[in-house]
Amino acid sequence: MSFIIKWVLSAIAVLVAAYLLPGVTVESFWAALIVAIVLALMNATLKPLLIILTIPITVVTLGLFLLVINAIIILLIDAIVAGLYVNGFWWALAFSLIVSILGALFDDIAEKV
Repeated sequence: MSFIIKWVLSAIAVLVAAYLLPGVTVESFWAALIVAIVLALMNATLKPLLIILTIPITVVTLGLFLLVINAIIILLIDAIVAGLYVNGFWWALAFSLIVSILGALFDDIAEKV
């Protein structure tokens, strides 16, 4: 049950971020659910690999390159999921920041439920 609650809260975070940013569009709640599950899968599989491959540049930029990795993952999800449309790198970066912040807040709420 906890997985379903976290999944729905993540989809809500995707919808809120898309509502706040004019450069990002999510067609429906179902598309947001798909984006949430693909985002979780990418964060579990692809993100650690990208972090390991980019350790030198991450160290040089004091960790700020991790934001670029998040934006790249969002752009990959844009290419995979039909219901998500992102109008460029900077919108993907802003989208990833908002989804991350909302996800952290919603995870705190989900732990209390």
